[in-house]
This record gives sequence, C-alpha cells and structure tokens, in this order.
Amino acid sequence: MHDHDISERLASYADVLASELPGTWTSSHLPPDAKDDLTELADRIWDLDLVAASLAEHPLKQAAVLSRPDGAQLVVLDRHDERDGFLIAAVAPRALPDEAYHAVPEPNGIALADDPFLSAEQIAGDLLTRYDSALAQVRYNALEGIQLSQPDRVVLAWQSDGSVATSTVDDRIGTILVAHGFVQDPQIGVYRLNGDDTQAQARALREIGPQLDVLGIGTALRHPAGRTAPTSAPASLPPVPAGPRTSATRTR
Repeated sequence: MHDHDISERLASYADVLASELPGTWTSSHLPPDAKDDLTELADRIWDLDLVAASLAEHPLKQAAVLSRPDGAQLVVLDRHDERDGFLIAAVAPRALPDEAYHAVPEPNGIALADDPFLSAEQIAGDLLTRYDSALAQVRYNALEGIQLSQPDRVVLAWQSDGSVATSTVDDRIGTILVAHGFVQDPQIGVYRLNGDDTQAQARALREIGPQLDVLGIGTALRHPAGRTAPTSAPASLPPVPAGPRTSATRTR
C-alpha cells in the first residue's frame, strides 16, 4: 500500500472516530512532512505501555489527533504488527508542571481493530474513562489550591499572581464568570479573573454573587496565607480550608 493510501486510511478512520465518540471531537491529520509537530506530539503521548513500546521501535511518522473543546486530545497512530487497525493513546496537556503528574497513573493506550465504529465504543468504555480521570487529577494538581466547584457552590481561590480562579463544569456558572471578566483556560479547565485592577476585580466578585444566588448557587472565597482580598471585596464569602498538596517529579 502506498504512503498516500495509508495516510488517507488513517485520516478517514480518525474522522469516523471523532464523529462516534461521546461529546464533541474534531480530527486533524499530521502528515510525514509535519516533522516538528510530530516530534512535539510524540513527547506528549501519555503512555508507558503498548504505545510507548511501539514508538520505541517505530518513531512517529504520521498521526491523527482527536481534539475536544476542553483541551483533551487523543492520538491515533499506525499499528506496526501483522494485524489491521491502529493504536490510540491519550495526549498529556501542554504547559502543566512535571509535579502535576505525580502519582497519577498513565492512561495507557489500546490497540484498535479495523472497524472504527466498534473501536469508538471500545475507547468510550475504556481509554476515555481512564483519560478523563487522569486529566482531572493532573489539572487539579497544577492549580494553586483550586477546588472544583460543586453544583451548589462556586469556590474562588486567590492565586500568587493576584488573580482569582475557579473551576467549574456548569455552563451557567461559566457564562456568568465570563460576563464579569473571567477568562477560561481550556488547557487546565479553569476560569481566571485578572488582578491588575483590584477595584474592577473586587466589583466583579461582588456582582457575581447575587447572579449565582438566583440559580441557587452559593460562593466561597479562599484566601491563601499572606494574601488578603481587596478592601471592597464582599465580606460574605468565607474562606475554604486548603487540602494537603505533595510535590514530586513527573512520572510521565
């Protein structure tokens, strides 16, 4: 089979996977001449088992990347054995510190048969479940004490750069936060409010409370040691106790 035919087969297979996986996924193909992109992608493949062993013998020559709006990515690559099909692996997020990966098991990849429809079911019931769990943990580890907001409470945490950040999967909350100056970072799944203008920051914090109250959602503001809120910030937001954190080297 010619290289062009192999590339077309991989791209088509990945397109079907993207349409069949739960949620919203898009597919993009990295051809052999995209050497820099392939090198960067290979370094982020989150695997210490089947896919890592394959890459050790067969460096990445082409790949298809499946991407979700929240920053999650999966990579589909050639299977260098006697069987038809492909390999698929999780991709580690960009720009997270090595210590965020401490004690988080790798969501090792799996082998896929030549049927993309059956493979989509296999991915959804296995790799994707493990990947989402690992992804949530490393994102949490990378944050400065940010707790995932609960359905009935938004937890806001001061950051060392003076910003305020929170994490939520509730689109209603996200809409209110963005309307008051928070910016979402899809790579680590958080909303941040810049602290350059402390008066504007305090005003935004004061205004989001009543809007969340209408939805039956409370707010809590966490103050790290040595950091106080602007004097005009609402006093009704109590601090949230910090959980233990451990720093270690990355194992990915």
